[in-house]
Amino acid sequence: MFSSLDKMIRLWIAALQFSELIVSSIVHMLYGFYIFSTAVAGDLSQALNELLSKPNMNIEVKEEVVPRDTSTNEILPPIVLVHGIFGFGKGRLGALSYFAGAEKKDERVLVPDLGSLTSIYDRARELFYYLKGGRVDYGEEHSKACGHSQFGRLYEQGHYPEWDEDHPIHFVGHSAGAQVVRVLQQMLADKAFKGYESTNENWVLSLTSLSGAFNGTTRTYLDGMQPEDGRTMKPICLLQLCRIGVIIYDWLDIPWLKAYYNFGFDHFNISWKTVGVWGLVDCLLGNSGPFASDDWILPDLTIQGSLRLNSHLHSFPNTYYFSYATKRTKKILGVTVPSSIFGIHPLLFIRVLQMSQWRHPPDVSSPYKGYRDEDWQDNDGALNTISMTYPLIPVEHPSRFMKDDSDCHPLQPGIWYYKIVEADHIFFIVNRERAGVQFDLIYDSIFERCRKHVFRKTPQTLPNETHH
Repeated sequence: MFSSLDKMIRLWIAALQFSELIVSSIVHMLYGFYIFSTAVAGDLSQALNELLSKPNMNIEVKEEVVPRDTSTNEILPPIVLVHGIFGFGKGRLGALSYFAGAEKKDERVLVPDLGSLTSIYDRARELFYYLKGGRVDYGEEHSKACGHSQFGRLYEQGHYPEWDEDHPIHFVGHSAGAQVVRVLQQMLADKAFKGYESTNENWVLSLTSLSGAFNGTTRTYLDGMQPEDGRTMKPICLLQLCRIGVIIYDWLDIPWLKAYYNFGFDHFNISWKTVGVWGLVDCLLGNSGPFASDDWILPDLTIQGSLRLNSHLHSFPNTYYFSYATKRTKKILGVTVPSSIFGIHPLLFIRVLQMSQWRHPPDVSSPYKGYRDEDWQDNDGALNTISMTYPLIPVEHPSRFMKDDSDCHPLQPGIWYYKIVEADHIFFIVNRERAGVQFDLIYDSIFERCRKHVFRKTPQTLPNETHH
């Protein structure tokens, strides 16, 4: 009797898990289609407007051109916005902006396009060459170990070639983008770029994290990573469906489509032109390609993967660190539940609920000493709030909680100032209408801090401003 009851319970659980997988797959596919179609519609609308305006081009309109005063602008360090997982930079998805147009709030903002699913390590390498120029060098040893080409995209002209200790940069990273900047800064400190022996950690003036993935997330296990090791995937899960889709997309290698959106795995050379049909089969079976090793983003976002990364990363005494941790949960009678129904994006609502109830498998060793399930229940649907505050594992970095942005003045470098914001993981990206006035408040605060409060020697002089 108990045996049959146990089997029935197992069948019910399996049915629920399969139903959840189907629902999650449909929701994610619909959202992906929505983003893609929105970008296409925007580009078509822009092209149509340009076409309709052509007949009026014979009308000459003389306009007085006012010379721009670039003297002040040139001394301001650029603010580099680094996207997260499944993200994209300027030039991808047409006129669609990952940061929902926040880059227009300042004249010196760069939005690099990095691999959307590539590893934190690979993306950090790409970010360096995007700024300095040259062909991306992933490193000989790393490339051999991970089974991809050592060299990648060529940047004939860097977007900030003068970048050095005397011309440092402000970075703003969303989600995994924040961890990318931390790895990049460590690489600069370790002089890890061949031909650039003078790099150091002081090339980074400040790092602002917006929902940054510093300590991993329990969502990776819900999506399909094995909690036993944080490296491998379950046989049937959302990530396996994603893996198959990405491999086929890259194998088909349709030029106009990949120019529009790219997962970033070109250095794995899995195009049909290179590997043929059997190469596709080999990739799908998991014997080759990006998913055959740990050299993609999800293993870096598990708690174990973040612990491995963090064990080599430092917070440096001359860099300013800020973090906005987001959450969409609250406690009712001691139970953590979603804080809203309509305020959470449909893409994330199920995951907010699941992550708030997450329990690490009792038969699996804890991911780190001192781990407690209750610490990881608050979340924003993609990351746990504890993970977004500041680096905690395996070593807790110096930090200071700020209720308001003004609480961090006067600023001290080397300390993580963090604030908790009521928002889901995509509240401040892609669609600025969702955040409304909060969108402007948070980005204005970030940009103002970069321009007025963060400096090493003397305050920067802004246009039409004089220091007394």
